[in-house]
Amino acid sequence: MARYTGPRVRISRRLGVPIFGNSKYLDRRAYPPGMHGPKSRRKQTDYGVGLLEKQKLRYYYGLMERQFRSVYERALRMRGVTGEKMLQILETRLDNLVYHAGFALTRPAARQLVSHGHVKVNGRKVSIPSFAVRVNDVIEIKDHPKAKSLAQKNLEGSTARVVPDWMTVDREHLRSTLLRIPTRDEIQPIANEQLIVEFYSR
Repeated sequence: MARYTGPRVRISRRLGVPIFGNSKYLDRRAYPPGMHGPKSRRKQTDYGVGLLEKQKLRYYYGLMERQFRSVYERALRMRGVTGEKMLQILETRLDNLVYHAGFALTRPAARQLVSHGHVKVNGRKVSIPSFAVRVNDVIEIKDHPKAKSLAQKNLEGSTARVVPDWMTVDREHLRSTLLRIPTRDEIQPIANEQLIVEFYSR
C-alpha cells in the first residue's frame, strides 16, 4: 500500500499550510524551504498555482497522485459541481470518517486502523481505506480487545476535536453513523478546489 513517508515539515512549509496538523514551524519560518526561501520573489504561473492547490489537498488526505486523479475523474462523471463532488468523495472515505469520529488521532493512523482490519461497516469488516461510505452506513470498531483498547485511547486523546454535524459518534459502543453528505461550506477545504479542477482540465 503506497503512502507518503518523506519530510512533513518541508512539505507544509512549501505549501504554506499546516498539512500535518502542527503549525508551530510555520509561525517561526513562514517561507518556503531552501537557501532562497526568505528572499524568493519568483512569480507563479497559473499552472503553478493550480499545482500548489492540488498538492495541498492531496497531502492533506494522504493520497498518491494516481489515487487523487481517480477521485477527480470520478467526480467529473457525477452530476453537480465537480469541485464540490470531489471534496465530498474525499470526506466520505472510510479512513477520513474514522479520523473524524476520533477513533484515530491522525488520518495516516486512521488509514492504518482500517487496513489492519479493525473497522467494520454495517457489520462487515472493511480493510480498504478508500471505501466509499454511504448515508446511514454504520462504522464501528471490531469486537476485539486490542482494537477496542486502541480506539478508546484515541477517543480520549481527541476530545478537543469537534465531530461534524453530518455524522454521529457513539463513544460507548465505538460506533459512528454518516447522517448525510456534507456541503462545501461544512467541509471548509484548505485548498481552492476550483483551481484543482482547472488544473486537471487543461
